[in-house]
Amino acid sequence: MTDKLAEVISNSRRIVFFGGAGVSTESGIPDFRSEKGLYKARQEFGYSPETLLSRSFFDKHPDKFYKYYRGNLIHTDAVPNAAHRELAALERDGKLLAVVTQNIDGLHQKAGSERVYELHGSVHKNYCMECGATYGLDVVMSSDGVPRCGCGGIIRPDVVLYGEALDDGIVSKAMGVISAADTLIIGGTSLAVYPAAALPEHFRGNCLILINIDKTPMDSSADIVIRRPIGEVFEQAGRAKRSLTGFASE
Repeated sequence: MTDKLAEVISNSRRIVFFGGAGVSTESGIPDFRSEKGLYKARQEFGYSPETLLSRSFFDKHPDKFYKYYRGNLIHTDAVPNAAHRELAALERDGKLLAVVTQNIDGLHQKAGSERVYELHGSVHKNYCMECGATYGLDVVMSSDGVPRCGCGGIIRPDVVLYGEALDDGIVSKAMGVISAADTLIIGGTSLAVYPAAALPEHFRGNCLILINIDKTPMDSSADIVIRRPIGEVFEQAGRAKRSLTGFASE
Protein backbone atom coordinates (compact mmCIF):
# COMPACT_ATOMS: atom_id res chain seq x y z
CA MET A 1 0.00 0.00 0.00
CA THR A 2 2.88 2.41 0.65
CA ASP A 3 4.01 1.94 -2.96
CA LYS A 4 0.51 2.87 -4.07
CA LEU A 5 0.60 5.90 -1.79
CA ALA A 6 3.91 6.98 -3.30
CA GLU A 7 2.47 6.57 -6.79
CA VAL A 8 -0.60 8.68 -5.98
CA ILE A 9 1.56 11.42 -4.48
CA SER A 10 3.85 11.35 -7.50
CA ASN A 11 0.88 11.91 -9.80
CA SER A 12 -0.77 14.59 -7.66
CA ARG A 13 -0.23 18.33 -7.90
CA ARG A 14 -2.53 19.75 -5.22
CA ILE A 15 -2.32 17.62 -2.09
CA VAL A 16 -3.86 18.59 1.22
CA PHE A 17 -3.18 16.72 4.45
CA PHE A 18 -5.81 16.63 7.20
CA GLY A 19 -4.48 15.23 10.47
CA GLY A 20 -5.21 14.60 14.10
CA ALA A 21 -3.58 13.38 17.30
CA GLY A 22 -2.33 10.14 15.75
CA VAL A 23 0.15 12.13 13.66
CA SER A 24 2.10 13.04 16.79
CA THR A 25 1.92 9.81 18.81
CA GLU A 26 5.14 8.58 17.19
CA SER A 27 6.75 11.78 18.47
CA GLY A 28 5.86 10.78 22.02
CA ILE A 29 2.72 12.89 22.40
CA PRO A 30 -0.18 10.77 23.67
CA ASP A 31 -3.40 10.38 21.75
CA PHE A 32 -6.12 12.18 23.70
CA ARG A 33 -8.49 9.21 23.62
CA SER A 34 -6.09 6.27 23.74
CA GLU A 35 -5.91 3.92 26.70
CA LYS A 36 -2.52 5.39 27.60
CA GLY A 37 -3.55 8.92 26.71
CA LEU A 38 -4.75 11.87 28.70
CA TYR A 39 -7.78 10.19 30.19
CA LYS A 40 -5.51 8.71 32.87
CA ALA A 41 -5.43 12.21 34.40
CA ARG A 42 -9.05 11.80 35.48
CA GLN A 43 -7.96 9.93 38.60
CA GLU A 44 -5.28 12.50 39.47
CA PHE A 45 -7.37 15.63 39.00
CA GLY A 46 -10.88 14.38 39.73
CA TYR A 47 -12.32 15.81 36.52
CA SER A 48 -12.66 14.61 32.96
CA PRO A 49 -10.23 16.12 30.44
CA GLU A 50 -13.19 17.77 28.70
CA THR A 51 -14.00 19.59 31.94
CA LEU A 52 -10.40 20.52 32.70
CA LEU A 53 -9.96 21.91 29.19
CA SER A 54 -13.25 23.80 29.05
CA ARG A 55 -13.58 27.58 28.98
CA SER A 56 -15.87 27.57 32.01
CA PHE A 57 -13.32 25.59 34.06
CA PHE A 58 -10.50 27.88 32.93
CA ASP A 59 -12.45 30.94 34.06
CA LYS A 60 -13.28 29.42 37.47
CA HIS A 61 -10.08 27.51 38.21
CA PRO A 62 -7.18 28.82 36.11
CA ASP A 63 -4.66 27.41 38.60
CA LYS A 64 -5.97 23.84 38.23
CA PHE A 65 -6.29 24.33 34.48
CA TYR A 66 -2.63 25.29 34.16
CA LYS A 67 -1.46 22.42 36.35
CA TYR A 68 -3.18 19.96 34.06
CA TYR A 69 -2.32 21.85 30.88
CA ARG A 70 1.41 22.10 31.57
CA GLY A 71 1.68 18.47 32.58
CA ASN A 72 -0.36 16.91 29.82
CA LEU A 73 -0.61 19.10 26.73
CA ILE A 74 2.83 20.65 26.47
CA HIS A 75 5.70 18.47 25.24
CA THR A 76 8.71 20.70 24.71
CA ASP A 77 11.05 17.78 23.99
CA ALA A 78 8.90 16.29 21.20
CA VAL A 79 10.46 16.26 17.73
CA PRO A 80 8.82 15.78 14.32
CA ASN A 81 8.52 12.24 13.04
CA ALA A 82 8.64 10.92 9.48
CA ALA A 83 5.08 12.05 8.73
CA HIS A 84 5.84 15.66 9.68
CA ARG A 85 9.12 15.62 7.76
CA GLU A 86 7.72 14.11 4.55
CA LEU A 87 4.79 16.52 4.51
CA ALA A 88 7.19 19.45 4.87
CA ALA A 89 9.23 18.03 1.97
CA LEU A 90 6.10 17.77 -0.18
CA GLU A 91 5.36 21.44 0.47
CA ARG A 92 8.90 22.42 -0.50
CA ASP A 93 8.50 20.44 -3.72
CA GLY A 94 5.33 22.38 -4.55
CA LYS A 95 3.02 19.37 -4.25
CA LEU A 96 1.34 20.10 -0.92
CA LEU A 97 -1.11 23.00 -0.75
CA ALA A 98 -1.43 22.95 3.02
CA VAL A 99 -1.63 20.97 6.24
CA VAL A 100 -4.91 21.20 8.13
CA THR A 101 -4.36 19.95 11.66
CA GLN A 102 -6.34 19.43 14.82
CA ASN A 103 -3.10 19.29 16.82
CA ILE A 104 -1.77 22.15 18.92
CA ASP A 105 1.84 20.96 19.29
CA GLY A 106 3.45 22.94 16.44
CA LEU A 107 5.41 19.93 15.14
CA HIS A 108 4.44 20.55 11.52
CA GLN A 109 6.06 23.98 11.67
CA LYS A 110 9.04 22.55 13.53
CA ALA A 111 9.51 20.11 10.64
CA GLY A 112 9.50 22.98 8.15
CA SER A 113 5.89 23.24 6.98
CA GLU A 114 4.85 26.84 6.38
CA ARG A 115 1.22 26.63 5.30
CA VAL A 116 -0.40 25.08 8.36
CA TYR A 117 -3.99 25.72 9.39
CA GLU A 118 -4.29 24.95 13.11
CA LEU A 119 -7.98 24.38 13.73
CA HIS A 120 -7.58 24.18 17.50
CA GLY A 121 -4.82 26.75 17.94
CA SER A 122 -1.29 26.29 19.26
CA VAL A 123 0.43 25.95 22.63
CA HIS A 124 3.14 28.21 21.23
CA LYS A 125 0.76 31.18 21.02
CA ASN A 126 -0.58 32.88 24.16
CA TYR A 127 -2.17 36.23 24.92
CA CYS A 128 -3.28 38.46 27.78
CA MET A 129 -7.02 38.42 28.31
CA GLU A 130 -6.95 42.07 29.41
CA CYS A 131 -4.70 43.99 27.02
CA GLY A 132 -4.21 41.43 24.23
CA ALA A 133 -0.41 41.33 24.49
CA THR A 134 1.02 38.19 22.91
CA TYR A 135 3.47 35.76 24.47
CA GLY A 136 5.42 32.65 23.53
CA LEU A 137 5.39 29.32 25.32
CA ASP A 138 8.39 30.26 27.47
CA VAL A 139 6.32 32.65 29.58
CA VAL A 140 3.78 29.93 30.35
CA MET A 141 6.43 27.36 31.21
CA SER A 142 8.62 29.65 33.32
CA SER A 143 5.82 31.03 35.48
CA ASP A 144 4.48 29.48 38.69
CA GLY A 145 0.76 28.90 38.79
CA VAL A 146 -1.25 31.21 36.56
CA PRO A 147 0.93 33.30 34.19
CA ARG A 148 0.16 36.99 34.22
CA CYS A 149 0.86 39.89 31.91
CA GLY A 150 2.67 43.05 32.96
CA CYS A 151 -0.75 44.73 33.08
CA GLY A 152 -1.93 42.16 35.63
CA GLY A 153 -4.20 40.25 33.28
CA ILE A 154 -4.24 36.48 32.99
CA ILE A 155 -2.33 35.01 30.08
CA ARG A 156 -4.17 32.18 28.37
CA PRO A 157 -3.18 29.78 25.60
CA ASP A 158 -4.44 30.62 22.13
CA VAL A 159 -6.09 27.22 21.85
CA VAL A 160 -9.74 26.34 21.38
CA LEU A 161 -11.15 25.14 24.69
CA TYR A 162 -14.29 23.07 25.08
CA GLY A 163 -17.25 25.39 24.84
CA GLU A 164 -15.49 27.72 22.39
CA ALA A 165 -15.99 27.97 18.63
CA LEU A 166 -13.32 27.43 16.02
CA ASP A 167 -11.84 30.48 14.34
CA ASP A 168 -14.02 31.27 11.31
CA GLY A 169 -11.07 32.57 9.31
CA ILE A 170 -9.02 29.39 9.82
CA VAL A 171 -12.00 27.19 9.02
CA SER A 172 -12.71 29.14 5.83
CA LYS A 173 -9.10 28.78 4.64
CA ALA A 174 -9.10 25.08 5.46
CA MET A 175 -12.32 24.57 3.51
CA GLY A 176 -10.83 26.45 0.57
CA VAL A 177 -7.68 24.34 0.28
CA ILE A 178 -9.56 21.07 0.80
CA SER A 179 -12.00 22.05 -1.95
CA ALA A 180 -9.09 22.86 -4.28
CA ALA A 181 -7.14 19.64 -3.65
CA ASP A 182 -6.79 16.86 -6.18
CA THR A 183 -5.67 14.46 -3.41
CA LEU A 184 -6.71 14.54 0.23
CA ILE A 185 -4.71 12.51 2.74
CA ILE A 186 -6.43 12.06 6.09
CA GLY A 187 -4.19 10.68 8.79
CA GLY A 188 -4.06 10.01 12.50
CA THR A 189 -7.64 10.99 13.23
CA SER A 190 -10.81 9.11 14.08
CA LEU A 191 -12.87 11.87 12.46
CA ALA A 192 -14.97 11.99 15.61
CA VAL A 193 -14.35 15.56 16.78
CA TYR A 194 -16.75 18.07 15.25
CA PRO A 195 -16.92 20.54 13.65
CA ALA A 196 -13.37 19.83 12.44
CA ALA A 197 -14.28 16.31 11.31
CA ALA A 198 -16.79 17.72 8.82
CA LEU A 199 -14.15 19.57 6.80
CA PRO A 200 -13.11 16.58 4.63
CA GLU A 201 -16.67 16.52 3.29
CA HIS A 202 -15.68 19.52 1.15
CA PHE A 203 -13.19 17.43 -0.83
CA ARG A 204 -14.09 17.11 -4.52
CA GLY A 205 -10.80 15.80 -5.90
CA ASN A 206 -9.64 12.56 -7.45
CA CYS A 207 -8.17 10.51 -4.62
CA LEU A 208 -9.01 10.19 -0.93
CA ILE A 209 -6.45 8.40 1.24
CA LEU A 210 -7.05 7.38 4.86
CA ILE A 211 -4.18 6.41 7.15
CA ASN A 212 -5.36 5.48 10.64
CA ILE A 213 -4.99 2.47 12.90
CA ASP A 214 -8.72 2.38 13.68
CA LYS A 215 -11.75 2.58 11.41
CA THR A 216 -13.21 5.98 10.54
CA PRO A 217 -16.63 7.05 9.22
CA MET A 218 -15.05 7.86 5.84
CA ASP A 219 -13.34 4.51 5.21
CA SER A 220 -16.01 3.42 2.75
CA SER A 221 -15.48 6.58 0.69
CA ALA A 222 -11.70 6.28 0.51
CA ASP A 223 -9.71 5.07 -2.49
CA ILE A 224 -6.90 3.82 -0.24
CA VAL A 225 -7.17 2.80 3.43
CA ILE A 226 -4.00 2.03 5.40
CA ARG A 227 -4.31 0.86 9.01
CA ARG A 228 -0.81 1.42 10.27
CA PRO A 229 1.04 4.14 12.23
CA ILE A 230 1.27 7.16 9.98
CA GLY A 231 4.94 7.93 10.61
CA GLU A 232 5.85 4.39 9.62
CA VAL A 233 3.72 4.68 6.48
CA PHE A 234 5.33 7.95 5.38
CA GLU A 235 8.80 6.65 6.14
CA GLN A 236 8.29 3.64 3.86
CA ALA A 237 6.61 5.76 1.21
CA GLY A 238 9.57 8.10 1.41
CA ARG A 239 11.91 5.24 0.56
CA ALA A 240 9.67 4.21 -2.32
CA LYS A 241 9.85 7.70 -3.79
CA ARG A 242 13.35 7.17 -5.11
CA SER A 243 11.90 5.23 -8.00
CA LEU A 244 9.09 7.69 -8.63
CA THR A 245 9.68 11.05 -10.28
CA GLY A 246 8.21 13.96 -8.37
CA PHE A 247 7.84 12.41 -4.92
CA ALA A 248 9.21 14.53 -2.06
CA SER A 249 12.90 14.25 -1.32
CA GLU A 250 14.12 13.16 2.07
